[in-house]
Amino acid sequence: MSTKENRGDFVQWIGADMSIQVFLHLDDPSDLARVCSVSSSWRHFVIANGLFKQLCLKLLPEMRSVAHVIEVNNMIEPVRVGQSDCMEWECLNRNHRVFAQLAQGLTPFLQNDCISEAISASSTDNHPEESIWNTLEPNDKVGRGASYWSSKGQSDPAVPEALVYKFIANLCLVTEIHIQPFQAYFQHGFPIYSSKAVRFRLGHYKLPLQLENNVTVNSAINQNSMDDKFVWTYTSPEYPMAQENCLQKFKLPEAVLCIGGILQVELLGRVQRQEMDGLYYICISHVQAVGRPLSRPFDVEILDPTGKCSLKYFPQREYSMLSHGSPKGETGATSRWHALTVRLMERGVRGWENMILNTLLGIGPVVEEDESDEELLEDDSDDEPWHNG
Repeated sequence: MSTKENRGDFVQWIGADMSIQVFLHLDDPSDLARVCSVSSSWRHFVIANGLFKQLCLKLLPEMRSVAHVIEVNNMIEPVRVGQSDCMEWECLNRNHRVFAQLAQGLTPFLQNDCISEAISASSTDNHPEESIWNTLEPNDKVGRGASYWSSKGQSDPAVPEALVYKFIANLCLVTEIHIQPFQAYFQHGFPIYSSKAVRFRLGHYKLPLQLENNVTVNSAINQNSMDDKFVWTYTSPEYPMAQENCLQKFKLPEAVLCIGGILQVELLGRVQRQEMDGLYYICISHVQAVGRPLSRPFDVEILDPTGKCSLKYFPQREYSMLSHGSPKGETGATSRWHALTVRLMERGVRGWENMILNTLLGIGPVVEEDESDEELLEDDSDDEPWHNG
C-alpha cells in the first residue's frame, strides 16, 4: 500500500498492537464483521490476529476452557466455500469462522432453563403420576398434588438411577446443573428421598439427530439399553448430594461444550428407606441446566461418533421470529427495520438486497447455496456465507 493510501488507514498508521486494542473494544460480533468488510487488508488483519476468537472469549468467558479443544480437534466445522493453498492461513481462517459463528450464535446471557424436554428415566415407580416430566416443573406442588419423579424401590441402597434430558439446542455451553430432592410431606416424618451422590454426562444420540418425529426417537430408544442409545462425550466428577429439600447447585469444574444436546443425570446411591415397604427410593422434584445454548436460527449436524459437528444457519427461523413480533423492549428505528425486513422477505428479495438488509440489522447476510464467491462481502457473524438450511 502506498504512503498516500496509508493516510486514511489507522491500522497502518497506529500499528498492529494499538489497532488490536481498538478493535477489541467492540462489544458486538456484527461490528467486528463490518470491520472485515471495510477492506481486504482489514479482513486479513482480523483473521491473522484471531480477533474473533478474542472477542468470543471476551463475551463468553466460559469458552476459554473449550477453545483449545475446538481448535486442536477440529470439533466444529464451519461452512466452507473455498480452499487455501496455505495450510497455516487456512487454519487461521477456519478458526476465525468458527469463533465468529459461536460469538453470534451462543446466547449472550447464561440461562437456567436449558432443558427442553425429558427423554427417559431408568425406572419409574408409578407412571405417569411420578414421571420424569414432573422434574421440569419448578415447584414440588402443582395444584393440590405433589410434583416429582420417583424411582422404583430397591432393597439394595447401592442401586443407581439415571434421568436423561434434551437441551433446547443441539449445541450448548454448560456450566452448572441444579437438582432438588423431593421431600414427601405426605409421609410420616417428612422424609427426603435424595441420592448419596450425583454425576453428569453430556453427549448425543447414536441415532441421527434429524428424525422424522419424536415417536421414531422414543420407539427406537425403548428397544435398547441406555448405554446403547447415546454417545457420552463428557463425564463429570461425582458430587455429594445433601439430604435437604432445596435446589442444590453443582458447578462443573470447567464449562463444557455439549454437542448433541443430551444430558444424563446419574443418581448414585440411596439414603432413604420408605417406611411402608422397607425399600430404598430416590425422588427428584426439579432439575435445571445452566448454560449458553445456540440461539434459534442456529443448529448443528453431528458428523461422526466423536461429537464433531457442522454449524448450520437457518435464516427462515430468524425471519419467523421477526414476523411474530420484536423482542420485548425493542422500539423505534430497530422495530421499523425489522418490520421492513419482514415485508421484504414476504415479497422476496434478490440475494444482494438480502445481504444488505441483514448487514444493517446485524443478522448476517444469507447467501444462496449456489453462491460460493470468496470475494463476497463477509457475514456479520463469520466472514463466510452461512449454509442456507
